[in-house]
Amino acid sequence: MSKYSALWEYVQKNGSQALKLTFEEIQDIAGIPIDHSFLKYKKELTEYGYQVGKISMKEQTVLFTKMD
Repeated sequence: MSKYSALWEYVQKNGSQALKLTFEEIQDIAGIPIDHSFLKYKKELTEYGYQVGKISMKEQTVLFTKMD
């Protein structure tokens, strides 16, 4: 089980074509702060039918998009 499993499940259950979450929201959902390891774990999200799109350090947001 991944440390980001709760986040991946949240994104999948949301069901939107695109979902933008702040780093703070991700921390609340996942129960851990987002860190550099997120880049390593993000590929797991494809198993849930989504992918990580744009990560904005300036806005501190992550865009999740549904895969076709």
